[in-house]
This record gives sequence, structure tokens and C-alpha cells, in this order.
Amino acid sequence: MGDALTTNLQELSRTLFSAADQLWTNSNLRPDQYAQPVLALIALRQMEAKFEVVHADLAPHYTGRLRPSPADYQARGAVFLPEKARFSRLLSLPGTADLGAELNAAMKGIAETNPDLAGVLPQGYQGLPNSVLQELMRVLAPLKIDGDAYGLIFEYFMGQFASNYMQKGGEFFTPASIVKLIVEIIEPYHGAIFDPACGSGGMFAHSADFVRRHHKSPASEINIFGVEKMSDTLRLCRMNLAVHGLSGDIREANSYYDDPHHLIGRFDFVMANPPFNQSEVDRTKLVTATGKVDARFPLGLPTVNNANYIWINLFYAALNPTGRAGFVMANSAADAGGSERELRKKLIETGAVDCIVAVGPNMFFTVTLPVTLWFLDKGKAKGLRGDKVLFVDARHLFSQETRSHRVFDPNHIEFIGNIVRLWRDEKIETQAGSGSRMTELFPDGSYRDVLGLCKIITRDEIKAQDWSLSPGRYVGVAPGHSPDEEAFKVILEALQEGLEGLNAEAAQLQARIAQNVAELLSA
Repeated sequence: MGDALTTNLQELSRTLFSAADQLWTNSNLRPDQYAQPVLALIALRQMEAKFEVVHADLAPHYTGRLRPSPADYQARGAVFLPEKARFSRLLSLPGTADLGAELNAAMKGIAETNPDLAGVLPQGYQGLPNSVLQELMRVLAPLKIDGDAYGLIFEYFMGQFASNYMQKGGEFFTPASIVKLIVEIIEPYHGAIFDPACGSGGMFAHSADFVRRHHKSPASEINIFGVEKMSDTLRLCRMNLAVHGLSGDIREANSYYDDPHHLIGRFDFVMANPPFNQSEVDRTKLVTATGKVDARFPLGLPTVNNANYIWINLFYAALNPTGRAGFVMANSAADAGGSERELRKKLIETGAVDCIVAVGPNMFFTVTLPVTLWFLDKGKAKGLRGDKVLFVDARHLFSQETRSHRVFDPNHIEFIGNIVRLWRDEKIETQAGSGSRMTELFPDGSYRDVLGLCKIITRDEIKAQDWSLSPGRYVGVAPGHSPDEEAFKVILEALQEGLEGLNAEAAQLQARIAQNVAELLSA
């Protein structure tokens, strides 16, 4: 999709969200309740667009009383829509019709003929006034765009709901540019993909986009597996998959304690944005009755009250012998001491740590602190790169989308991905416009260390730095910056991360106190 079309879609998405946002004031639903019905309407509009295309392809092959079955549509990446569930029919209903009841029946009819969507689509439309529903459908009706473009609109709406209304939005929505960078680096061309904290499914959707971009069919190339502990978010994930013409095995479970997919050594790719610095994980549930640590934690368990290295264990354990992982991690995990340092040492000594990318602040909706992207590659461990790690400092690469939010542009994503490709001795890509920058910094078309941007470090050098995986320790200071300035940034980032953690704990305590007071007053 060209840059101009993408820009037009972003503008269209903003217009649509503004209209929907104004309509929210005319309902008695909370924003988190309002989000799902609106997103389902966008999904329905997309489903019909895709349904019509597939129906036109199938129709010539069926004559007389013969009709395509729901399975015929599903095999071509479309959701089968019974007559009562089609957007065009709902839009043509008279103004006196009970649109809330009609939409509830439509969502029920879709679920009955598409098992992947059972229990996913909302049934709360009668909580919205008829006038609000009619206006929402009127706003969506004129859209005449390619089916995949609806995915961008759907994603924009999810991001806006996360940013504007949901304090914990980051737990279900990872900004698209972060996901795209992870996908660009792990290159999920073919195989089983797993996300044990899958939220709304962005990792899966962008993996499918990556496969399409390389002229393959996601349905035949990738298999999707996920875990999500929140039922509302799980429904959002399945809806997101449907919008993108995908299906997957998504289970409701808590990845700390449950293993519904029998993850050990199973997956070609693991991608995740787990909750940062989470405390109070019940460690007694992570060991067997005889006190042996669960096999999902092969590096061992940390002794500190922080789950970062519990997640890192899971990601590593889930990979097959040639599997790759890419995940978001709090900066503090790269330098943490004590038992976490020992676990990090064990991970580095496996040879599976492939690449570490530092990302600047304000890339997420609900936290301002910078993060680090970790990439593992078990297949690398026995090769020539086995005792080396590539460090990339991408903190200076971003576009300021709004005053408080930054993104990676497509050329940033391609550029960082190309640095990793050179490190892996792979062919670079230049469709997104990174060619000139690559020529400037890598003039002979092969990898080289670039001060302030990237550097290859040996295991012995990492050991000398107390097993740190912080890119700032290794890549040096970019031209125009002073060492003192960089050191100050590192200290400030650590303080900011600590403050974010304290703020999260304070919010939890405040909610608990409010609940306790409410229970006392109602007693």
C-alpha cells in the first residue's frame, strides 16, 4: 500500500473516530463498553466487503439450487454472512426498526455460522439508542476501500480507545510501529507463531501482513497460537483476526500458571509485549509438588518480586531448535543484578541472544518510558555468530506523531531491519525508502559497526560489562552528543521506569481502596 493511500486512510480513520467519539456522549455506556460495539460494526463493514468479493468468485461455480457453504467462504479468508447479518440490509432498515435488536441478531447469526467467532461478537447493542446506531452505520456506509485497509481503520480505533480511555490500554494494544519492527526482524515467513500475552492480536495481524508483502498467503504459511487472560480482550483479538481474514487457536488462560498449548520447544516464532515489572506472581504455582521448577522456566526462577525474567524464560522455552523470538522488555531487565543477572548470563551463554534494540520514550500510549526490544534465535547458537550479539541504538529514530506520541516510519522500520539483515548476511530491502541511508552508512553493502547506532559484541565483552544487554553500553555516543549527556539519560530513564512502577502500584491500591469503601457503604 502506497504512502499516499496510507495517509488518506489515517485521515479517514481520524474522521471516523471523531464522529464515533461524539456519538459516545449520547449513550450511557462507559468508554470500555462502547469500544467493542463500535469495533464490531467496523468489523462487520469489512466482513461484508470481503464476503462480496469472495461471493462473486464463488457464484459462477454454483447453479440452480446449489449454494456455496460457509466453509467455502472461510477457506478463502472470508467470514460467511447470513442474509440477516449483512451490513447493507441493516443499513436499509426503516427508521422505526429496532436496530439494537437487529444488530444483536446479526452478531448471533455470524457466530452461529463461523465457529471461530463464537462468543466473540458483542450483544449489547440495545444499550445504545437507535439514533446513535443509525448515525454510526451512516458514517461507515460510504467506505469503498480494499478489504485489507479496514484492518488499518480497525487498528486505529483500537489504538485511540487504548490511548484516550483505557488506563491499561497498553496491556491489550501494542503500537503498530513497534509490532512492525518486531515482525521485520524475526521474519515470520512460514511456521507456527505464538504470543503468550496476545492482547488484541496485533502481532498476528502484522505477521500476516509481512507474509502478504512477500507474496505468500498467510492462511497457508502461518499457524497462529495465543494466550490471553482477559476475556474481553480475547474477544477483541478474535475479532481482529477476523477483520484480517485470519483464524487461530487463542486460549483464555494465565501464562504464568497455565500452558494450554504445551509450549516447550514447539514454535517457530514467539512475539510478545508482556506487562512490565509485574509483581506478586505466585511462585508456588511455578514449581512441582516435589519443588522442581516447571520445565517452562529452563533458565531458573528469579528470587526478586518481578516477573520480567519469568516471561523471558517462557519465550526461550517455547522456541524450537531453529526458532526466533522478538519481545518488548523494560529497560531495567537488561542491567538487573542479583538472580536476574544470573538468568541473563545463562541465556547469553546459550548463544540464542541475537539482537537487542533500544527504543526511545513515548512510543507507547500508556507509559512514557523507553523500552528495549529483545530478539532470540536458537538457530544462531551453533553458527559463526553464536558467541556474538548485535546491539542497535534506535532511540534517535522516530517521527513525532503527536506532542506525546512517537512512531517509527516505514523507512525507519526497514532501515533497522536491514541492519539486522546485514548482520545475518541476508539481502536488504529498500521498498520503504531506506536505500539512501543504507548506502550512506553501509557503502559496500555489508555490515559494519556505526558509532552511536550499531555494534557487534562478543560474549567475553558482554561478560566484562557484568552481562549487560543494554545497547547504550556498547554502541558509543552518536556524533553531536556528549558522553555525559548519554550517561544522564540512562540515569533519568531508570528513575522514570521506577516512577512508572510506583504509579502503577498506586493506581492498583487506589482501586482496591475504592472497592473496599464501596463494599462497606453498601453493607
